[in-house]
Order: sequence, then C-alpha cells, then structure tokens
Amino acid sequence: MEPFVTLRSTAVVLPLENVDTDQIIPARFLKTTDRLGLGNNLFADWRYDGAGAPKREFVLNRPEAKSAKLLVAGRNFGCGSSREHAPWALLGFGFRAVVSSEFADIFRNNALGNGLLPVALPAAVVERIGAEIAIDPTSVFTIDLESRSFALPGGERFEFPVDPFARHCMLQGVDQLGYLAAKEPEIAAYEITRAGAY
Repeated sequence: MEPFVTLRSTAVVLPLENVDTDQIIPARFLKTTDRLGLGNNLFADWRYDGAGAPKREFVLNRPEAKSAKLLVAGRNFGCGSSREHAPWALLGFGFRAVVSSEFADIFRNNALGNGLLPVALPAAVVERIGAEIAIDPTSVFTIDLESRSFALPGGERFEFPVDPFARHCMLQGVDQLGYLAAKEPEIAAYEITRAGAY
C-alpha cells in the first residue's frame, strides 16, 4: 500500500447524495478478487452509454478528471452493501481521497483499510469546495494526514476526524496485516518470555 502523508491535487465534484457501492462499482464487476482494471468500471452505469461509449457529460469523462486525485461527493457516500471493490475501483481510477459530509461506516472502514482516505467535513465546507471548483476547475487542495487537515487553495484549513490506528497505517503505507507482520520480532520475544513462565 502506498503511504499517504500529504496530497496536493485538483478535484472533481459528484454532487449526488446516497451514492451506494453498487453505483460506485456495479455488481456485475465483482467476480474478480483482483484490483486490476476495476478503475475502468468505476461508476460504469453513469460513465458509459449502452454501447459502452463514454458519456461526454459525465464528470469523470471530462479532461480535468484525468489528473484529479480527489473526489468531492454528496452526503452519505458509500452506503449500501459492503464491498472492498468500491475503494479498489476509486483507487484504480486514480483517486487517493474522497471528501464528503458523511460516509457510510462500512465504506469508510474499507477505504481506510485499502489506502483511500475518506475526509469528512461539514456540509457547508463541502459546498464551498464545490463552489471553488465550479469557478476554477484547476484549484488545488491540500490534505495533510499528519495534522488531519484539509486546506483550500487560499490556505484556510479545516480539521477532519480519522481513526488513529488507521491514520498510523496509512502514514506508514501498511494495512492491518502489514502492521502485525512488522511486529513479528516483538511478538516472538514476548512469546519466549511467556514460554519460560510455565
């Protein structure tokens, strides 16, 4: 997993509420346990027409979306069924973070466990971000995971919550299993001391 420390990026806005995991990555693409290629099917039913051609009006098909690593979404993003494929598809497209005023709990946990940062900010701030992008699609925003802050282009900062253990893992670029594997020498040393106690 790639470490997440600081992200400076443009953003795209998907101003829809209650976007569920089946809209993020439709169920017909869940036959794989491999992450590769899932980014091509992100929001597939919205991105492509019946013939498989990109819909020009959809935000992810616009030129400015190609380099954006930040998605700004509506309230209750990631609701619906639990599937790791949803953060995999977002990461596969190139996003490293999603900003919303509210995330579904299971999606938030799946995202954090896979290196996608869910940034929960007040609805009024999310609206300001969207307005900034509407005026200037090249606006660059900064996320600092160490300080848990999100900065607007003018420098104004907003703090966001994140689970301390998940934050530690993302800063180090490890998942939960990787964290435990790194502790193997300490675990082995502890087991030796315990074995001698019996």
